[in-house]
Amino acid sequence: MTTLSLDPTLALILGSGSPRRLELLAQLGVTPAAIRPPDIDEAPRKGEVPRDYVKRIAHEKAAAVVAGDGEVVLCADTTVALGRRILGKPADAGEAAQFLYALSGRRHKVITAVAVKRGGRIWLKDAQSTVAMKQLSDAEVNAYLATGDWQGKAGGYAIQGPAGAFIPWINGSYTGIVGLPLAETAGLLTAAGFPLYKGAT
Repeated sequence: MTTLSLDPTLALILGSGSPRRLELLAQLGVTPAAIRPPDIDEAPRKGEVPRDYVKRIAHEKAAAVVAGDGEVVLCADTTVALGRRILGKPADAGEAAQFLYALSGRRHKVITAVAVKRGGRIWLKDAQSTVAMKQLSDAEVNAYLATGDWQGKAGGYAIQGPAGAFIPWINGSYTGIVGLPLAETAGLLTAAGFPLYKGAT
């Protein structure tokens, strides 16, 4: 991966309205100068597999964000994959219930792709994690749906919310499952010349 020289004057633009991604960036000590979520069509293409899908969407998001000289854009996309099936954000509680019952008692993959843009260049990386969900009872599914926590979450759940009680085991990046894999994100920002560790000498 080609690395550009460090530029301490660069401003970071977060191309996402996700409060979770904002919180995760804060763990790196980074506060975006601006938030500009792009408006793109996120529908999967016919026959598109989950990993190709998230990488394409993250790339398209970064390409769609307007940025000036001296700005670095960070975008990401997360999907839940059950085999080759893409489980996106449920349209309503009924679809969220369908997703939860499909995932119940099974392992699935959570894939988050991260794209960083500076000038005409885009760096892209993805993190894949395997997640086990315990067998869910009707009472557990209904109680979770009642919280509303499923809204806007790929696969109809969020590991950092009440659904964390449904997840006995993961293999991979916890922050990637939440929505922004920090190790990969830090590497991409550094490659783009963004000064992550400002206090370092």
